[in-house]
Amino acid sequence: MSEAIPIACTLGAGDLQQRQAWIADLNRRQLKRHTRNDLTLTLVYHRKARRDVARLAAQERACCAFLTFEVADSPEGTVLTVTAPETARLAAETLFAGFTAGQARSACGCC
Repeated sequence: MSEAIPIACTLGAGDLQQRQAWIADLNRRQLKRHTRNDLTLTLVYHRKARRDVARLAAQERACCAFLTFEVADSPEGTVLTVTAPETARLAAETLFAGFTAGQARSACGCC
């Protein structure tokens, strides 16, 4: 039997502040649009942001293991898809809030 991954961010306060600022800056500079469909958030960044989006996904996988992050290329740009588990349904709005443009919050929004 596998143990459920807790719905919690593992960043400390100082690291969280730095991450929040970095994500907000990336979103202000490079986020073209975002859409949400239930427990999935899709963000489309300018193609030139590919490296930063991959870095964002890797960093968030490390601190918010309960979310799924996928990075892909499309004709429109670099696409980041974030999916929350069913167990996080009640917190999904908060969890996704940090991924929208101009938000100065953690991408996971849980801390």
